[in-house]
Amino acid sequence: MQAAQNELITRVGPGTPGGDLLRRYWHPVALLDEFEPRLDPAMATRPLKAVRLLGQDLILWRDNGGTYSLMDRDCPHRGADLKYARHEGDGVRCPFHGWKFAADGRCTETPAEPSINGVGSTLCQRVRQRSYPLRTAAGTLFAYLGPESGPGSTPPELPAFDCFRAPATHSFAFKGMWRCNWLQAFEVGIDPAHASFLHRMLDEDVDPAHTYGRQFRGASVGEIDGERWPMTRVLRECYSPEIRHEPLGDKAAGLTRITTLRVINDRLTHVRVTNALFPYTFVIPLSETATITQMHVPVDDHHTYWYSFFTSFDAPLDKETMRAQRLVNTELPDYLPKKGRDNDWGYSAEEQATRTYLGMGEADINVHDQWACESMGAIQDRTREHLGTSDKVIMANRRVLLAAIETVKAGGTPPGVFDAAAAAALVGPDTIDCVAPASGWETTWRNGCAAKRARAAWLAGSPATVGSASLASTGPSPAAPGVPAA
Repeated sequence: MQAAQNELITRVGPGTPGGDLLRRYWHPVALLDEFEPRLDPAMATRPLKAVRLLGQDLILWRDNGGTYSLMDRDCPHRGADLKYARHEGDGVRCPFHGWKFAADGRCTETPAEPSINGVGSTLCQRVRQRSYPLRTAAGTLFAYLGPESGPGSTPPELPAFDCFRAPATHSFAFKGMWRCNWLQAFEVGIDPAHASFLHRMLDEDVDPAHTYGRQFRGASVGEIDGERWPMTRVLRECYSPEIRHEPLGDKAAGLTRITTLRVINDRLTHVRVTNALFPYTFVIPLSETATITQMHVPVDDHHTYWYSFFTSFDAPLDKETMRAQRLVNTELPDYLPKKGRDNDWGYSAEEQATRTYLGMGEADINVHDQWACESMGAIQDRTREHLGTSDKVIMANRRVLLAAIETVKAGGTPPGVFDAAAAAALVGPDTIDCVAPASGWETTWRNGCAAKRARAAWLAGSPATVGSASLASTGPSPAAPGVPAA
């Protein structure tokens, strides 16, 4: 890749071509948990926090009526930092000169301005702090930073994915910071080959009964010669997969199914089906009964928040257990990693020699991915890489990304920007790990997904998943400038 192309697809700030593209989508900006006093005691007295998204500095806050607001961080008077604004219940006030702003960005008071002939100043009527549309989905606040007018000024719809439709009892959201560019983070997620090496366990496989909520520790669907193989064994012993990728639905949907085939013997094949949604979402199996929908959200050019949405098709999720597992390596309230370059990501040479391929722990494979992404540098130099056949999905995604940037430059609509009808048609998508007959694996994985969905009470009467013959409309509600607390 040429250096100019690498710049084009990695820079996200205001006015950059890549940033203009990414501002056409909804982005997670905070978990609703971040306003939970039990997890962040500061929220009990002042539910306001500074956030950064696509290289923009913003404040996110909740008023006494339960409405969330996202605004530019610099006061429109003289640029003071509204991270330190006074939270007054019905608005926030800049401590510099007392200018006050409502949730929709209206300036409601400019108290230092004098009255003239007994008439109060009308300056505040001519001032508005820019605020951005917000919506809630899957326990998360999503923000839209698109232009105020012209193409892209109307927010699109979110797809009717399972993670956005599941009830709160069967859904759990978490996030974490990586100190690297968003694209190298996303490219790890759509790379099927790396799991056989980066996440390989050298010792005996853990009993799947003791691996709740942890990827690659559960058993694959199906048996091999009467045995239930943990995914760790499948990945370890079948490390040179055949990788296929195909678009689902209309090309404008930006949805790609990735099928990874690992030959076990002449009779059996392991099938892993995942999905990628442009620009940075992928859906993967967590276990036989749960999926992960993950987004890699650009904070700025050098930092990324990954958001994981766990969806259960069986029993309600034990959120406290899943949160506790992840907080071992994550520091609240900003969800920062406890491991990183400064402490070698927890690397142990002894562990690498005896227990894991990487040597950076067994319980949380996010640390493995974190190392892979951060060790490349803040922005990977793609002019120095040498790609192979197993990188075909990476190469295809980069071509789509470059084309999408040109589409936006020309005033067009990039892939993955949906109206209500198109969003409602994107149901699912299906994903699975399973053992299948070598000659009939397509039928086996589809039947396995159908059985999983049939067992989910919350999906009773739902439409077929994307890629099926018939699809029904179940799209989410329109966006609103302020979002009430869920």
